Order: sequence, then structure tokens, then C-alpha cells
Amino acid sequence: MSTFFFDGEWTDESNISINISDRALQYGDGVFETLRYSNRQFHWGEDHYFRLMANMRIMRMNIPDHLTPEYFQDVLNELVEVNHWENDSVRIRFQAWRKAGGNYTPTSNDVHLLARAERIPNTHYELNDGELKTDIYKDFYKPQHLLSSVKSCNAQLYILASVYRKENNLDECFLLNEKKQVVEAISSNIILIKDNVLTTPPIASGALKGIMRKRIVEKLAPALGYEVKEADVSPFDLNKADEIWLTNSIHGVRAVSHFRKKAFNNERAKQMVEMINAQFD
Repeated sequence: MSTFFFDGEWTDESNISINISDRALQYGDGVFETLRYSNRQFHWGEDHYFRLMANMRIMRMNIPDHLTPEYFQDVLNELVEVNHWENDSVRIRFQAWRKAGGNYTPTSNDVHLLARAERIPNTHYELNDGELKTDIYKDFYKPQHLLSSVKSCNAQLYILASVYRKENNLDECFLLNEKKQVVEAISSNIILIKDNVLTTPPIASGALKGIMRKRIVEKLAPALGYEVKEADVSPFDLNKADEIWLTNSIHGVRAVSHFRKKAFNNERAKQMVEMINAQFD
């Protein structure tokens, strides 16, 4: 049983209970960050911290005075140390949610803070082996507004898309916005490669502000000589791509092998995974 951080204390699952009026339970009234630790370092921890702060402000939560970048880093460090996972690869979730009280209108904007971790395989990012079959989830659309960029504890769209994925023996699904443009996958941002052009849907289209997406678009892709474009992506564009990448902070880059009947290669994806790993060697 792992040890985790809850409101300034270190505990485990046997010593914690959830109030029936808990707002994360009742309304999904919270935000979170998921980040990776490996090679004895946290991957882009500062980016995750500032995205957490931005999302808490969007959700009108009170940010505790002590929740500074240094405090955030100290909690992450101790979380790894108390579990004796310093030499392992670890997935960390840092969550903030509003304290119990009220119905839709909260009685307080103060928050609980929780950080927990689990070990994951692979010290380095590794490109996926074998098939990664994809299709489009069409039952519900992702709206185009500021809340679409927030990593929220309310994940109804992603859950329903995941159920559809499982029912149809797929490995991943693409999500559409209300204009029927492709904005992201269930657990990842998407990137299309065509010739030497890298294209990803803009945040304004409804895409999540992914940390791995940000790093690839702003730093890594230009360093490899790609022309980078943020542009709307149609389902038809998926068929025209040479490669399709799925990016997030835990897996780095996964390469789509099939979109419906169209097959893709992954040579450029291999190169990008090597580039990402080089940031932490």
C-alpha cells in the first residue's frame, strides 16, 4: 500500500475517509495534474505547476498561500521518497478540489490538496509496439470554450468515449468539437505529420493545453526542422497524414498505426521519442 499526501499530512488508504458531501464526489468540482518522474527527476514540473494554478483560477478556487512552486516541488520530492521509489519510474497525480458544502453554489472556495503516486514501467519514454487502431467518437462533442482546456475531475465525455472505444475493440478514439473538427484523443493531444509540416489543433478549437504538446510544438519540433502549424483538423485530414501522434506527459508520443482502414508509419515518431528522452538523460 503506497503512502500519499493529503492536506499537509502523509497517510495511506486505510486512514482516510471521504465525506458524503465531498464536492469532488458530488459534482466533480476539482482539477488535477498528472506528471511523470523517472531518471531521478520530475518531467517539466514547473509547467505542470503553472497549469494547475491557471486551472484553479479559472475554477474560482482559493489558492492556498503556501502552495508555491517550492512547496509543490517539495511535496513531489517527499512523495517519491516516502514510498522509496527514487530509482523507479512514477506516475503522479496532484489534485485540488473544493471543500464540502453547498449544492451547485459552494459555501467555500477553499480546497483540499491530494498527491498520490504509482510506479510505472520503463525508465525512458518508449514508442508503442504493434497496432494502435483508432476511429472517431461522434455521440457527443467537446465544446469550444475556456473550460475545455481545464484538466477537470468532471470527465464525462472522456469516460463515454472510453466505453465506446472498449465496445468497438479500438485502442483510442478521436474527439470532435461542435464544428466536427478533430480536437484531441481520449487521453492525449493529437499531432499530424505531413511531409515536413507538423500540425496540431489550436487550443481555441477545444483542445487541452497539454504539457507534452506544448514542449513538442514550441521547442522540440522546431529543433528537428519541422514547420509547426496550429490549425483546424478535419476527419479527412487524418487520412492525408503521413503519421499521427498521440502525446501526453506519461507516455510521451504514441504512434497511430491505423485510422479506420488507413495505415501509417512511425519513423518520425521514433525520432521524436529519442529527442524527448534526450531532455532527461
